[in-house]
Amino acid sequence: MARTLAAATRRVLGSRRRDDRAAAVPDASGADAALVADLVEAVGAERVRADAAARYLASRDASIYKEGNAGPVCYPGSTSDVVECVKVATRHGRAVSPRGAGTGLAGGAAPLGQPVVLSMTRMDRLLEIDLDNGAAWVQPGIVNLDLTRALAPHGMHYAPDPSSQAACTIGGNVANNAGGPHCLAYGVTSAHVLAVEVVMSDASVVTLGDLTAEPAGYDLRGAFVGSEGMCGIATAVAVRLTRNPPAVRTMLLSFDDVSDAAATVSAIIAAGIVPAAVEMMDQRCVAAVEDFAQAGYPKDAAAVLLVEVDGPAGGVAIAADRVAGIARRNQAVSVRTAADDDERARLWKGRKSAFGAVANVMPDYYLHDTVVPRTRLVEVLEQIYDIVDRHDLLVLNVFHAGDGNLHPILAYDSRVPGAGERVHAAGREIIEMSLDMGGALTGEHGIGVEKREYMNRMFSAVDLDQQSRLRASFDPHCRMNPGKVLPSAHSCSDIGALRASDAAGVWG
Repeated sequence: MARTLAAATRRVLGSRRRDDRAAAVPDASGADAALVADLVEAVGAERVRADAAARYLASRDASIYKEGNAGPVCYPGSTSDVVECVKVATRHGRAVSPRGAGTGLAGGAAPLGQPVVLSMTRMDRLLEIDLDNGAAWVQPGIVNLDLTRALAPHGMHYAPDPSSQAACTIGGNVANNAGGPHCLAYGVTSAHVLAVEVVMSDASVVTLGDLTAEPAGYDLRGAFVGSEGMCGIATAVAVRLTRNPPAVRTMLLSFDDVSDAAATVSAIIAAGIVPAAVEMMDQRCVAAVEDFAQAGYPKDAAAVLLVEVDGPAGGVAIAADRVAGIARRNQAVSVRTAADDDERARLWKGRKSAFGAVANVMPDYYLHDTVVPRTRLVEVLEQIYDIVDRHDLLVLNVFHAGDGNLHPILAYDSRVPGAGERVHAAGREIIEMSLDMGGALTGEHGIGVEKREYMNRMFSAVDLDQQSRLRASFDPHCRMNPGKVLPSAHSCSDIGALRASDAAGVWG
């Protein structure tokens, strides 16, 4: 009797488990059904979604590009999961597009052609802190700010600090070679990545770079950082640790004229001072930020500079005094120094809330990311104001003034007929003007989809061909995030991906 009851119980429980597994299998129909089934078999039903909601969310990033089109979405938890997903996608002739938190602003994380999307956010562990080598190994889904918080007990931090620091992931930072306010002195992401574990398009796993000062051979790590997902999928990253400075002084300088603020930036650098950060906001941005964050910014100022110097206490005091003197000689109406860490945090909260503050002004915005020579900042700002006035738009300027990285925010209401067209037209003019000024297409947001067709303006056909060849050396089958960065004539999504040149199948 006991054996009969036990057998019946096993049959019932087994039936329930089968029902549970069946219920957990993601929704899929048509051509994707077999693909989804194989993905579920490879990594488990809890790591695969193919419903409309998941695919819709994975089709967009924080840019205004809305034409992304995701296939099934996978949430790997390990390098082996990524390997298995790539193998399945290859068998089914589908590309693979990795994504982090989706905070990108150039369409780089918006998948094209219904690839298998690998959302890396569940790979979010801090794997190892190696104080002897000044490094930490992390998974790509760890949030930038969470990493710095985890390092705090060791007196260390991770230097690149994008404005989306509280949400963006290290993997996304690596993909776009992200910057941030403190990259003026410390450098962008490429200066803080020592090695990367990468799953290649053939599902092999390689490590690019190492923890030594001068790794042997070609700098493949450097080629990978900033490749926007086209060269493989990062599954672990060795980041450089930066020791917390012994002293920090944060200053808010306000001006009655934007040109005086811009001139102050050039004068600080010309004096041989390299602050940790030099950020600039114009009056509209200052007002929006203050209403939103209540950081203590003067709303009547035409422009403000947020300047931070750090290092040994004596040197910091001297540098701060020199910055204050330069500002006053350039007609600064006030020079304020944060009295303590709380006030410093409020000032930085204001700067890093700039993009969110736009919601109090207009429901939509288009954020640009070009770079211009510092010496031409005044001229550039005047032209930006002229462009937006001609297109009947509103602009809020906030940017990394120290390295000439512009972030004009074109605020608008997409429900107004014709507003979208005017925003795109103004955006084109800003990009073209920046290039005409001797600038570059991007400082930290990447090229993605947004600026790929402008690459011909910045690079020659020979340059673009070499970039295409470099990409193909990592991904000869064009399986990794195809259609990004390179313009149509040089993109393997057009000239190479449709060829059935691989017995295992390529994206089609």
